[in-house]
Amino acid sequence: MSVLKVIELMGNSTISFEDAVQNVVNEASKTVKNIKSVYIKDMQVTVNSNKISQFRVTTKLTFGILDD
Repeated sequence: MSVLKVIELMGNSTISFEDAVQNVVNEASKTVKNIKSVYIKDMQVTVNSNKISQFRVTTKLTFGILDD
């Protein structure tokens, strides 16, 4: 039987939404093992001088619980 856990994480990037999600995965993988999927819950941008300055995502990251 497989057991999964879900945590909510936020990430950002000055490049793109895709890069913001990749930043979430990169940072989470430093302490979370067995990552299975990432659900994008919310996306937003910040704007300065009529230009997008930052892409932000709120995610739900799913990972498997490892047996000892």
